[in-house]
Amino acid sequence: MSSFRAKAMRAITGAWFRSVNAEKADVHRMRRVWHGLANTLWTASGVDVRRTDFAGMRAEWLTPQAPARGKAMLYLHGGAYVFGNCATHRQLVSYIARSCGVRALVIEYRLAPENPFPAAIEDSLAAYRALRDEGYGPGDIVVAGDSAGGGLVMALLLSLRDAGEEMPAGAVMFSPWLDLTASGESMTTRAKRDPWFKPPDMPIIASYYCEEEEYRNPLVSAVFADVQGLPPIHIQVGDDEILLSDSTRIAEKIEAAGGEVTLDVWPQMFHVFQVFVHQMPESREAIGKLVPYVRSWLHIGGSSDS
Repeated sequence: MSSFRAKAMRAITGAWFRSVNAEKADVHRMRRVWHGLANTLWTASGVDVRRTDFAGMRAEWLTPQAPARGKAMLYLHGGAYVFGNCATHRQLVSYIARSCGVRALVIEYRLAPENPFPAAIEDSLAAYRALRDEGYGPGDIVVAGDSAGGGLVMALLLSLRDAGEEMPAGAVMFSPWLDLTASGESMTTRAKRDPWFKPPDMPIIASYYCEEEEYRNPLVSAVFADVQGLPPIHIQVGDDEILLSDSTRIAEKIEAAGGEVTLDVWPQMFHVFQVFVHQMPESREAIGKLVPYVRSWLHIGGSSDS
């Protein structure tokens, strides 16, 4: 059974999301509001926040006390490709950085609809390559992302593989958006349980990012990709979200291709519930569960600070 705090956050956030009319929504106004409210979120204690310009983008380095030397996490924020910045994900990533004991870089990739596909992928590649140029080896980097950011994680991995470049040590995805065609069975089976999203709205949201003929492009919807040759992947997803099938299908494909993947489905949880790590015990527990994977991939010994 979910905690009282989880039920409260589900009700509060669900009321806001369900009130949005996707057909009439002003994306730019919503972005300003959401980005402004994000400044009220907490940052994990003991984590230093340093704003910087990285690969030509605004970015932040989140550094815990005594981080593992020479290791880094590249975090690609979610927000349906149209929202999100360092502030919206500072709370979540600061807790991940502290728990894993590793520096984390959050970049502000270009957003749609002003900068549609493939701009965000190009920026993600630029950030990864810039980390390599700064001396981080592929085995020293983990990539992570939530929702659309999870889609970017997959697009980044596929792009690196196809370009013959060395890939990161591993990848983490929270509730990844991996099917812009909205063809997963959870669009039906979870439609009444998802407190945030309505299935009819998904094509409208997808249209901000790319044209409909691109929806099945593997770099847009990784559920249609050849997933051979990818690094280890850890996926966390809520059992009550309409995007559940995006995670289950990609996990099945990776397993069938002989890859290493862990799928962690959380009962009664909603989309990217980990973002409320300061407010919900389930979120803190979920972050704690990914720590052994990240530290193992990066060959970091000892325990972490949760």
